[in-house]
Parts: sequence; structure tokens; C-alpha cells
Amino acid sequence: MPVARKIAAFIENASWIRKMFEEGEQMRRLHGAENVFDFTLGNPDVEPPPEFGAEFRKLAKHPVPGMHRYMSNAGYDETRRAVAEVLAEKSGLKVEGSHVVMTCGAGGALNVALKTILNPGEEVIVLTPFFVEYKFYIDNHGGVPVEVWTDRETFQLNLTAIENAVTSKTRAIIICSPNNPTGVIYPAEGLARLGQLLERKEKELGRQILLISDEPYARICYNGKEVPNVFPHVRNSVIVTSHSKDLALPGERIGYLAANPRMEGVGLFMQGAVFANRVLGFVNAPALMQRLVAKLQRASVDIGEYREKRDLLYDNLTAMGFRMIRPDGAFYLFPKSPLPDDVKFVKLALEHRILLVPGAGFGAPGHFRIAYCVDKGMIERSLPAWRKLARDAGL
Repeated sequence: MPVARKIAAFIENASWIRKMFEEGEQMRRLHGAENVFDFTLGNPDVEPPPEFGAEFRKLAKHPVPGMHRYMSNAGYDETRRAVAEVLAEKSGLKVEGSHVVMTCGAGGALNVALKTILNPGEEVIVLTPFFVEYKFYIDNHGGVPVEVWTDRETFQLNLTAIENAVTSKTRAIIICSPNNPTGVIYPAEGLARLGQLLERKEKELGRQILLISDEPYARICYNGKEVPNVFPHVRNSVIVTSHSKDLALPGERIGYLAANPRMEGVGLFMQGAVFANRVLGFVNAPALMQRLVAKLQRASVDIGEYREKRDLLYDNLTAMGFRMIRPDGAFYLFPKSPLPDDVKFVKLALEHRILLVPGAGFGAPGHFRIAYCVDKGMIERSLPAWRKLARDAGL
């Protein structure tokens, strides 16, 4: 066999998102792109904000000598300071550049964090529904994922379930807010209670438990909602994020890891993170992108476009009988499946040329995910197909 047995098994059970995207490629060839309604991939359809183009042109016209050479594995000092300055403002804590490592996106940052902390067999709690790659990232570093459901109606933190899942092997917990796939934001009160819970369990078990807050959607919030900074609420915490969504740069693979300055042993953790960034093969985050995002830490795409698409889909689908919460952030809807078998429902949707991702792909069968970071015209064209699908599903 040309691949390891584990990888062969992972491929067999790999991401439903990619499976459905590939199904869409085939349907587009058969029926034409304008007749296929693909809601599978969280790939922003908006362009980067104007500030990005302005900085890009400025750097192209006035290149910094040596700007394409190697730098510190942690990244450029000026970029790390720029990130730290904004985090300090949001958290009210003394976050410094030394607490930041520039990474190859949030995926790179997650792998760096897990590589830094995990011993073989230690457990990492993931909150269902969750981004499916979490389990693969945890396995990359010898860890064991432990799935814990959020509240099944609101998708908010279920602190009792989390506490019951913490064992003497628990090393970390991963949260994502706004959440992929639900769009839910965890409020400050919930994070404070989670912080208290983790401190209590740390004392009881005599071991550090790290909260890893995955925040690529943190600037995409609606109706005046904001994502609370985790640092004031959870002492042993790190933020991992990317500019894939807030600056619409998914293909540039630029993000960062930032450690809470109050973390116990934060200096040693940062040494480990810089080392892990190197030995995992990332070496350093892309040099050009580091230069650019240093000036863009307060910039963002126009979230008004996403809010308009959210409301267009939410209002129409709920009128058809689909049941879901209205998300406060990100660019996903996570309705309940009208059929008990969400995979069967997604296959039914294919008959109407609507591509969705079953909730099973996020550890949450009985739901399905809609990514609405797509062309508004496609959403409008899809509505007659949605009505037929609703009818066929018994709504």
C-alpha cells in the first residue's frame, strides 16, 4: 500500500466539504455553472479591502531591501508588535510582540500550538459541532480528540458537559467563536465561567489545561455583536487566527498565534511555539504577507455584504419551513435537516443542483451547513430550487 493505514482510513472519512465541492465541479461541467448552487466551501467571494491594495502597491513601488529573505521563525518584529498592539487594546492586558508568532494561517497556528503542548495520548476537547480538521490536527501530534456537545438548541457552551469530559489526560480545549459551522458567538459571561471551570479543574488535577481559541471569523459579526477577547477570562489561553476571512486572503496563508501574557510559563510556551513553527516545516509565515498585514490590523472586508446574504437566505428558508438559529457571525447557516438522515437530505438536495454539507461532517448529524459567502445572484437564482427541495422534503 503506497500510504499508511491511518492515512488511508482518514482519506475514506475525509472532509465532507471537499467531497461535495468535487461533486459540484462535476455538476458544473454537466449543467453549466449558472445552473448549480454550491454552498459547500467557506471561500470568501468578496475582494480584500482597499487598504490591502494600497499597501501592496506601495510595497511593490518601494520594496524593502532583503524583504524576501529568511527572518526569525517567529516573524518580523514590526508585524508581531502590530498584532500585539491590537490584542492589548481588546484585552486590556500587556500583550507584547514576544507573545506572538506569525503563522501559515490558522491551520498552521493550531498545529503549532498542539505540537508545542501535547504528549502522546493526551486529550483535547473539541466542541460539537466543530471544524472537522481539528481531529486530524490533534492526531498529527499524538493527541486524542474528545467530542463534547454544546447546547443542542442554542449551540452555546455546555459547561456541565465540558466539566464531565475533563480527565487527568485533558491537555487542552478548542473553541471557535464565531463558530464554524453555526455562526454562534460565545459571550463574555460564558467565557468567564469556562475560565473559572478550567482553573478549578487545573487545581484539582494538578496540571495545566490550555484553552485554544480559534478566531478566523472574529471580525465578521452582525447587529452590533462583538467577539469577546478570551485573555481576560481564561488565564491559560492562546488565540489562533488567520486573515483568510477578515481580509479575504485565504490563499495567502497568513495568520498568527498569540499567547495570554498571564499564562503560567508563557515564556517557555513561546519558545516551544517558535521551535514548532520551524520543525513542522512552516519555517516562517510568508514574508510579503507579513509586511502587508502589519499595516492592516484594524482593516476588514465589508461585512454588510455578508449580512445581506445571511438575511436573504435566512428569511426565505425559514419561510419555507427550515428551522435554524440566526447566526451572529461568520458566514454559515446550520439548519436542522428535514429528514432524520442528513446525508440522505444532502443527496436529495443534489437532485435540485443544490450542494450542501451534511452535519455529520461536523460531528453533528441531523443538521446541514450552508456557506453563504457566495455571489448574491446565485443565492437569488437558487430560491426556486430551495422551494422545490423543501416540498420534496415534506416541509
